[in-house]
Amino acid sequence: MKKNKVVKLALVGNPNTGKTSLFNQLTGLNQKVGNYPGITVDKKLGKCKISEELTAEVIDLPGTYSINPSTLDETIVLDTLLNKNNSSFPDVVVVVAEVENLKRNLLLFSQIKDLKIPTLLVINMKDQMQRKGISIDIDKLKDELKSEIILISARKKLGIDNLKKEILNYKNWDTTPIANISDKIDADFFKEVENIFSDFSLYKSWLLITQQQHCNFLNKAEQTKIKKFTENKEQIKRYQHKETIYRYQKINEILKKTYLVDKSKATDLRSKLDKILTHKVFGYVFFALVLFLIFQSIFSWATLPMDFIDKMFVDLKVLVKNNLPAGTLTSLITEGIIPGVGGVLIFIPQITILFAFISILEETGYMSRVVFLMDKIMRRFGMGGKSIIPLISGTACAIPAIMASRNISNWRERLITILVVPFTTCSARLPVYAILISIIIPQKHVLGIFNLQGLTLMGLYLLGFTAAILSAILLNYVLKIKHKSLFAIEMPNYKLPSVKNIFYTVVEKVKAFITGAGSIILAISIVLWFLASNGSTNFKNAKEIVSNQNKNINISKKELHKKIASYKLENSYIGMMGKTIEPVIKPMGYDWKIGIALISSFAAREVFVGALATIYNVESDNNNTSTIKQRMASEINQQTGKKRFNFATGMSLLIFYALAMQCMATLAIVKRETKSWKWPILQLIGMSTLAYIISVLTFSFLN
Repeated sequence: MKKNKVVKLALVGNPNTGKTSLFNQLTGLNQKVGNYPGITVDKKLGKCKISEELTAEVIDLPGTYSINPSTLDETIVLDTLLNKNNSSFPDVVVVVAEVENLKRNLLLFSQIKDLKIPTLLVINMKDQMQRKGISIDIDKLKDELKSEIILISARKKLGIDNLKKEILNYKNWDTTPIANISDKIDADFFKEVENIFSDFSLYKSWLLITQQQHCNFLNKAEQTKIKKFTENKEQIKRYQHKETIYRYQKINEILKKTYLVDKSKATDLRSKLDKILTHKVFGYVFFALVLFLIFQSIFSWATLPMDFIDKMFVDLKVLVKNNLPAGTLTSLITEGIIPGVGGVLIFIPQITILFAFISILEETGYMSRVVFLMDKIMRRFGMGGKSIIPLISGTACAIPAIMASRNISNWRERLITILVVPFTTCSARLPVYAILISIIIPQKHVLGIFNLQGLTLMGLYLLGFTAAILSAILLNYVLKIKHKSLFAIEMPNYKLPSVKNIFYTVVEKVKAFITGAGSIILAISIVLWFLASNGSTNFKNAKEIVSNQNKNINISKKELHKKIASYKLENSYIGMMGKTIEPVIKPMGYDWKIGIALISSFAAREVFVGALATIYNVESDNNNTSTIKQRMASEINQQTGKKRFNFATGMSLLIFYALAMQCMATLAIVKRETKSWKWPILQLIGMSTLAYIISVLTFSFLN
C-alpha cells in the first residue's frame, strides 16, 4: 500500500440509522458542507485517517430506503453509485443499518452489494441490543450476506476502531451478489441485458434500464441500448415488483437463521412514550409546550451575551475612532462597517439557542413524531405530514427548508409547501423581532413566570405559521393539479441527544449565518455609508446653512453638531431616496430612515438592523457612544415630538416582517425549485401586498 493513499468512502443508509453520527465520529471537525454539482442540495464531506498509509474522503449521502429513487435526494444516491464520472463515485461503500430495523435496512444493502462495489455492512446501536431483547449471530450473518459486518454504537464511539481496521482490507471484500435476480425473474431477459451491457455489472445494467429518467450521465450509445428494453413498460414494472418481493424473501430467509428478537427480555420505554407524544390531544399539548420553552429561552437566556456583544462593538467603534486619524477611511469603518456588522452579530446568542433546540428535537427522534402528529391536520390544507419538516426547518432558514421539500414526492403538495414556507419565521427575522420587541415590549413577567417578550416572540412565530396555513388553504382551493398522496414515515427510537452532533450542527448553522449574512451586510453597509456621506449642494454646504438658520438661537455646540449631521443625512443621496418613498410607507407609521432600511433588507432581512445602525451612526455626533438599541429607543418623530419606535410603529414593523417576502435568495431558490419565474413573482406580489395592508391596518388601529 502506497504512502498516504486516499480512498473515496460513501456512507449510505436509511434515514435515522445513525449515519450522520458515524460521519461525525469518523471525520470530527475535519469536514465541510458543499453542493452536489448542478444541484443546490447540501452534501457533507470529510476526511478520516484510517491508518498511517490510508486516508478516506468520506461523503455522507442523503438517507434513502431504496436505490430506486422517488425524491431528488434519493436520486443523488443513485447518481453517486452508478456514475463513474461523478467526482464522488466511491471506492468503498459503508451501508449503515440500525439494529432494530435490520430487515428494512437490508433491502438497500442487498441492492448496493449487487453493484459489485466493495461494500461493508455496519450495524449501529449495538449498545441497545440487550435492552431491546435482540441477539444476532454475526458469523452466520456474514456467511449468508457474503459480506464483512461490523457492530458499532456511533453515539458511544464503540466499534469505530474495528471499522477502520476492516476498511484497510477493502480490496479483499467479497463482492458476490446476495440476490441473483436473473434466475428468479426472467433468465432469458437478463441474459440479453448481460450481453448488451457487457461493461457493467448485471444489476447496474438493470438499474440503468429501470431508472433511465434519473441517469443524466448516459451517453447516446447507452441510451440507444436502453431503449431496446424500455419499450415494454408494463414488463419492466412487473419485473421491478418481482425483484422487491424476491429480495425480501431472501432477507427473511437469512434473518430467520441469524436474527432473534425476544420481547420478553426487552426493557423498552418507546411504546409508552409514543402513547403520550403521538396522542390526539396530549401530543399537541406537549408540542405546544416545547415551542413555548424554545421562545422563552431565546429571550431569557440570550440577554446577557447580547448586551455584552452590543457593548463590545460600541467600545470597538470608540477605540478605532480614537486611534485612527480622522478621515474617510475612519468614517467608513466607524460609521459603516462596525455598526452594520455589529448590528447583526449581536443576535448570534439567540440564533445559537434556536438552532440548538431544533437539533435536539431531531437528535432525540421527537421530530418524526411531530411529522406523524401533524399529517392529518396538514392534509386538510393541501399538504402532508412531510410538509411539516420544511415548515419547521423554515425557522432556521427558508432556503434549505424549501430544498427539504424535495422529500415530498407529490408535486402539488411540494409546490404548496414551497410557496408557504417563507411565511414561517426564519432566523434572519429574529434580529428584527428581537430589537423591536426589546424596545416596545416591557421586560415583565406574566403570572410571575412567563417572559412577556418571549410570549410576544412566540406570537409572531404563530402568526407566521398561521399565515402559512391560511395561504395553503387558498392554494389548495386554487391550484388544479391532479395528485395522489401517500404517507409513510419511520418512527426512530428515542435517543439521548449527542452533544457532539448538536455542537457540530450549531457551529455549522451559525457559521453559515455569519458568512452568508456577513458578506451581504458588509457590502450594504459600505454602500449605505457612501450614500449617506455624499449628497447634493445642500449636503456640502450643510454646516453653513444650519449655522445661519440657528445663529439667532442659543443652542449648545453639541446640539448644533447634531442638527448639522441630521441636515446632511436628509440631503444625502440616501436621504433623497428615502424622502421619495416616504409617502408610500407613511401610512404604515414609518419615516424615510425606516424606509431605507426596508429596501436594504430585501437583500437579507437581518440587514434591517445593520442598515439603521449605519444610518443613525452617520447622523450622530462624533462623541455618540449609544448602542443601536439605545439609539433606536431614543429616536424622535420630528412631527409629533414622540418616540419614533412607539408601540404602534413597532407592531406595524413586526407584522410587516412576519408577512413580507424580504429575501432575494429565497425568491431565487423558489425559481430554481419550480423551474419558473411565475411562482416566485406571484409569491413576492402576494406576500408584499398582504404585509403592506395588514401593517397599515395595525398602525391605524394602534395609533
